[in-house]
This record gives sequence, structure tokens and C-alpha cells, in this order.
Amino acid sequence: MKLEDKIEIVEKILKDKNVAVGFSGGADSTLIAYLSSKVAKNTLAITIDNHLMPTGFIEHAKNVTGLFNINHEIIDINFYDDESFLNNDSKRCYTCRNLMYSEIKKLAFEKGYDFVCDGNNISDLVNDRPGILITYAQNFETPLIEAKLTSKEIHEYLDKNNIPYSKSTTCLATRIPTDTKVTKEKIDRISCCEDYILANTDCKIVKVRDNETLSLCEVDDINEIIKDNKFKQINDELKRQGYEKVSLNLSEIQDNDDITIDWDEGSFSYKLPFTINIENTKKELENKIIFKSKEKICIENIEIFDTGLIKGNDFENYENALDKFMQILPNIRRNV
Repeated sequence: MKLEDKIEIVEKILKDKNVAVGFSGGADSTLIAYLSSKVAKNTLAITIDNHLMPTGFIEHAKNVTGLFNINHEIIDINFYDDESFLNNDSKRCYTCRNLMYSEIKKLAFEKGYDFVCDGNNISDLVNDRPGILITYAQNFETPLIEAKLTSKEIHEYLDKNNIPYSKSTTCLATRIPTDTKVTKEKIDRISCCEDYILANTDCKIVKVRDNETLSLCEVDDINEIIKDNKFKQINDELKRQGYEKVSLNLSEIQDNDDITIDWDEGSFSYKLPFTINIENTKKELENKIIFKSKEKICIENIEIFDTGLIKGNDFENYENALDKFMQILPNIRRNV
């Protein structure tokens, strides 16, 4: 399916509705807000200020919603007051999204917006993001998933149409390893280091991962770190911020996720980076199941295993197989 056709699907979903969207100003929520501003009856962008976002996060969100001429509300939730979040266990992102989505939904309904959505796209479903379960539990609509839009396609559309969006909208707490306490001191140090690298290079995406005395820098353009010996300046600055060692991840950050499946003569396979909750997935697919056990589900020519492996066979071509794979992804229920 062509990109233009997928965009048209999203527009049809949003058309003439009172749309409220959880808005970060990143690519996905920006696309929803932009298309909604064109075709919806009313649009409300709702941004959560959790006190843990990159510098300029709120200002950018205000600027973009102003550009689109849509309503914008900011909800202040100080995550430093939430001990369960600060404990930073493996369910951190699940806990975070539950806090945010509950407030977004509450405000949307109070303001009379009955179509509440987020910017999750189809690429998010093949990444290790347990927060998607909150999207389902809170009954948020997911127009980008329905249209099978990938991250790569979304960026392509925004860039082609000169629509501004932020490439830095991830919570800074994600830079701290799980089961390591989140503190304001750590977040402030991470923020300061990332701001320094952004200010002194032409990198658009920077993440400084905090491992106590070791920092791991991840960027979208390593040449920007290497050229003109900038790495020496960055090394000195991050050590001034308290890190004993400063390291650079040689794998550049990629934010243009696409979906490709392993294909071989009519059959495909894909291994998801998480395990699948077979019982909950059965509930989503119950009318299509032709075989089920504790370890797997079979529907037509697709097998879904609890290990996260998905296999298909008897497809005419790669495109049909990929389309079928994307079709079942929203029905998968993962383990946290």
C-alpha cells in the first residue's frame, strides 16, 4: 500500500470527530495532530509534563500546536513524587504510561473529546515497549497502527511536507538502568550532558546513558563527535559533570524503524524481542483460531509461539506475507 493511501486511512478515521491526542511533539503524535487539524471537527493535544523530559520539550509542544492552530492542554504530573516510578523496576515504562494515559483520558472526556488516541505506529509493536498494554487497557484509539504506518513512513511524510517535529521526546529516566533508583541529581546530570553535546555538534538525537561512574553516549551522527576532536571536549565536559569514564556507542541511533520479515519461498518468520502471553492473545483471536495449546496459537497459515516467534507459510509473495504479519500484530498480547 502506498504512503498516500495510508495517510488517507488515518484521515478517514479522524474525520469529523472530536479528537484528543496524547501529544509529545515527536513524529508520531505530530502526524496525528497535523492530520486531525485538517479533517477533525475539533482537536485537543494533551501534553504531560512529568519533569523528566529533555530541555525545551514543553516549549516545542506549545509551538507546534500553535502552528497547527489546535487546542493544547498541559498536565503537570511530578514523577519525583511517585515512589513506585522512582524505584525503576522492569515495569517502569508500564507504570509511567498508566499514570499519563489515565490523566489524558480523564481530561479529554471532561473537555468533551470522545475520540482519544495516541501516536503508536505499527513499528512500535515489534519493539520492546510494554507500555502498549496500557494503550489497549485504556481503550485508546491507534489510527497509525490501523493504517499500518511505520516510523520510516511517518518521518518520510513529515519531512516531505516540511512539518516540524522533535526528535528528542523520550523520558530521561530511560537513560538509567532498570532496578537503579531514579534521582533528580542523575536526571539533571544527564540533561546537562545531552544539552552540551547537542549545543556543540550538529547531532539531532543524543542520549547519555548513566551507569553511575560510566556514561555511554549514543548519537545519530558519530562523525559529529569524531570530527575536529570534539570527542575530547565532550570527554572533558562529561568528566566535569562527575563521570569517571566516558564511552561512545559505535552504533548510531536509528529512528526510522521499518518492518522486514525473514522470507523464503512462500514462508516467513519473525522473532519479537519479548515473550507472548498466549492466554491473552487467544482472547483477541478467538474467532480465528484453528489450533491452540499452552505454547502456541494457529490461525489460518500463521503460527504464534509464546517465545515471541511468529511463522507463516503458503503466501504468494513477500508483500502479502508482510501485510498479514502487520494485520495480526495489534492482536498480540505480550508479557511485561
